[in-house]
Amino acid sequence: MSIAAGLGTSTIYPMQPAIAEVADSLSSQITAVGVALACGPTGYMVGLCLLVPIVDRYAPGRILAAQFGVLAAALAASAAVGSVLALGAATGVVGACSAVGAGLSSVAGRLAPPHRRATILGFVTAGISAGILAGRIVGGWLADEIGWRPMLLVFAAASALVAVCCLTVLPAVRGTAAGGYLSSLRSLPGLFVRHATLRVAALRGALWFAAFCAVWGGLAVALSQPPYSYPAERIGLYALAGLSGIPATQVAGAWTDRVGARRVILAGLVLAGLAAAVLGFSLANTVVTLICLALFDAGLFAAQVANQWTVLSIDPAAPARFNSAYMSVYFVGGSLGTAVGATSVEWFGWPATAVITLAAVGVAGTITAFTRLASPGLATVGQETT
Repeated sequence: MSIAAGLGTSTIYPMQPAIAEVADSLSSQITAVGVALACGPTGYMVGLCLLVPIVDRYAPGRILAAQFGVLAAALAASAAVGSVLALGAATGVVGACSAVGAGLSSVAGRLAPPHRRATILGFVTAGISAGILAGRIVGGWLADEIGWRPMLLVFAAASALVAVCCLTVLPAVRGTAAGGYLSSLRSLPGLFVRHATLRVAALRGALWFAAFCAVWGGLAVALSQPPYSYPAERIGLYALAGLSGIPATQVAGAWTDRVGARRVILAGLVLAGLAAAVLGFSLANTVVTLICLALFDAGLFAAQVANQWTVLSIDPAAPARFNSAYMSVYFVGGSLGTAVGATSVEWFGWPATAVITLAAVGVAGTITAFTRLASPGLATVGQETT
């Protein structure tokens, strides 16, 4: 499941390093190709809302195999497009199906024993973290070696293989969600009204994901400008610092099962906040910057595992709709953070961006420190205290 989640998540990233080559191949402007590739995250939002809740209703093996099958077909179609418009349409479908990572997290939360739920979620989240990083690295390398169209066919073949694996490995037992599919979709906004745990988790998660995206979005702008003026290849290597998030998710999962989510979230946010504070004046020192980025990512990834555990534990028998609602708000926070990060560097400079990031992490930490909710993993399903 971790490997499948990583592959599914990675599929919206491999063309980003090859955007110039794609533009040349389609005789188009880079900006137009950029808009087409932006259909991937848009499709991902649609997938979070429409596809993730399905895993509560049908056999995980079958429904996820079907999504990976469609993902393989969409990737193959992307490799054959002849226009930017067609590329945007195919990329949108790829983005929607790449939400299988969130679906697999939901399945993991449902199948895991309660005392091991966070640990197992940590493994699946580690796969997602690796996929975010590997999608760009592997995609860029394959595009250089064999071209962007064959590169997409490689990802399509891998997705087809995982589709078969889902049929043979994942359980064939249907989910136990009550009510119809459309009623489940209509119930998503109401979940925030009825469940304080979900409201708090979504708010603080959106804040730190906004901080995460602001740092990485602003970093690329800051390093591309004087006095650094680094080329894109060198800027891309800074992403290797994100490798720290992979072991951090597994450690955080194990500790959440031992000491609870609140302590792990606070520890992760303190670590990320300290790293953000140092990042504000360390950009000229590459080694210090990489260390801070590694600690920043590790802290936020650890907090994410513990936070998502609280969401999936609200209703362990049917967690996907809660995960869908949570991830939708989480992703909105990331989109806003990306825009704020790039804009604040242009207007106010990198130190101001670091301050904004620290403020977002600080607010998330304050919410966690002063909001006490009943542990959803111990409470009766559907009941909680504020």
